[in-house]
Formats: sequence, structure tokens, C-alpha cells
Amino acid sequence: MNSATGSRIVVTGATGNVGTSVVRLLSEDPEVGSVRGLARRLPDWSPRKTDWSAVDLASEQADLVKEFTGADAVIHLAWAFQPTHDPAATWRTNVLGSIRVFEAVAAAGVPTLVHASSVGAYSPGPKDHTVDESWPTHGWPDAAYCREKAYLERALDTFEHEHPRVRVVRMRPAFLFKRASASEQRRIFGGRFLPGPLARPELLPFLPDIPGLRVQALHTDDAAEAYRLAVRSEVRGAFNLAADPPVDAELLGEMLGVRPVRLPRTAARSAIAAAWGLHLLPASPHLFDAVLRLPLMDSTRARAELGWEPRYTATEVLAEFLQGLQRGEGADTEPMRGRKIG
Repeated sequence: MNSATGSRIVVTGATGNVGTSVVRLLSEDPEVGSVRGLARRLPDWSPRKTDWSAVDLASEQADLVKEFTGADAVIHLAWAFQPTHDPAATWRTNVLGSIRVFEAVAAAGVPTLVHASSVGAYSPGPKDHTVDESWPTHGWPDAAYCREKAYLERALDTFEHEHPRVRVVRMRPAFLFKRASASEQRRIFGGRFLPGPLARPELLPFLPDIPGLRVQALHTDDAAEAYRLAVRSEVRGAFNLAADPPVDAELLGEMLGVRPVRLPRTAARSAIAAAWGLHLLPASPHLFDAVLRLPLMDSTRARAELGWEPRYTATEVLAEFLQGLQRGEGADTEPMRGRKIG
């Protein structure tokens, strides 16, 4: 593939929720000459200007320098959410695998690294107002996801000090949803046997209103556009990405036509902990604890410096996702396969 007519971009984790949106947008960008997607399993899906390599970041045998040589930018998205009962396994993929990516970017002489951080990297913060990118990124230490995202923020601090010529961008998006991610996210957080059709408002007698459960959402395609803009610009540093309005029980109740009922944190956590302990629910109670403490983010910097603006409101994002959940929708990659259970 000839990249002389445009930039050459490598995307890790290219077949997941964010990766499929990023690859599609890059393949449609006339200034991008070629896209190389890295994934553990090669997909049936192949957008124009895109080729694929089977790479497992958890493997020390992966030749990432070879994959990155000649690239103008590496967008690092690869992440493993499971197994939540084996944090050493996710650490090997997410932390050690990411550090291999950073080292290979430097060794291959890639000038730009765009890393997928997260709202989960942030220390506990306010729910009644937003914070900017200067908020501390120490995560919630009990939750593996937050602990790993926060650790990589420190790893990037060291990387930037040692490799000042590499332009490093850290994206910190809110929770990301799209119609095609419904089946994948149901399996990751609810379990493979949770029936998607249960996401029907008429089946809910009430909506649990848990103190602190106020978060932000964003359409995956809107996040992908921020990644594309970051590759094409000269910006550095961290960018919050979120859509309005914040999501809480009141908003969901209005969307679904279901009455919110106050539920104590301890009761909700006990139920989640019991289901997780019995391996009935993949999402851990530690992640639940973290979500209740995540700050709301201010995305002003992304709007001002990237020229980024989300096309979808959080309400529209959730409506689309719930529709996809009910229909068991997915995409032509292994992580995103559509499966309708029940």
C-alpha cells in the first residue's frame, strides 16, 4: 500500500467499539494515505485504504517496531476489560502491552502517539460541576480499570520526559456507546447470557436511583472524530471528551417513562458484589464504586483547540444504544459480533 499520497496511521485495538469508528473515519479522510489495523483476530471487515495485522499486545513476541516503522502516527486503543476476576491478566495486556506500544513508538521513530486514556483515570471528583484536564489522575485504586488507566498516565509522564520529540496526545472520553457496540458491551458488562430484549422500558417496574450515579456519555463516532482531528493537528496533552447532558436516574426515567426510586448505595453494591462473586456478572463491584465517584468533565479544550464538537447529545446516544441492545446489533469484527440472547 502506497502511503506517499498521505499520512500512514497505525491503530491498535482496531476491531473494537472505538477502533472500528476510528478506522472508518481515517479511511474516509483524503489526507490519510493508509491505515493499518492491529488486532488479535483479523476481521472480515476491510474499509478502503486499510490493511490488517494479527498482533497480541500481551505477547512479548509481538514485533511492534516492525508494525510501526514508517507510520506518521500510532493511535493506541487496545484494551481488555476481562477477566475481571484475574487482574494480573488485564495488567499484562493493558499496562505491560501499552508500555510495549510506547517503547515501540520511540524505537520506530513515530512522531505522534495518541493514547486512549479515560474518565476512569481521574481521581474522585464533583458531580455538580465539571473539571478540566488538570484534575488529578490517580483513579480509584480498588478498580482494575481505573488503576490501569491511572498507571499509564504516569508511564506517559515518563515517556514524554524521555522522548520530547514525540507528540503525545491523551484522550479522556466519557462512557462510549453506539448502536453497533450493543452486543459487545452487553457481554462485557452484563454477561453473555443477559438477554438484550430485557432492555425494554415496559419490563422495568422502577428505575434504581442510586446516590452518586451521575455520569457522562458520548457517541463513539464523536470520540473517533476527536482522534482523527488530533492526528491532523499539532496539539499535545490531554483532552476531555463528553456530551451533554449528564446522565442520571431522572434523565433515564424521562427517556424510558419509568419512575426513579431511591436505592441506597449499599444495597445496590451488595447485589452487584453477590452476582460478581458467583460469576453471574462480569462488571465488578469495585468498578461500581469508581463510577459513583467519577467527576464530570469539561470538554472546552477539545472544542477550542481541536475544533471538536459532538454531533449527538447524551440522550440521543443512549436511545441509539438501547435500540441496538434490544435488537442484538453488532459489526463484522470478532469483538463486535451481534448476538441476540433470549
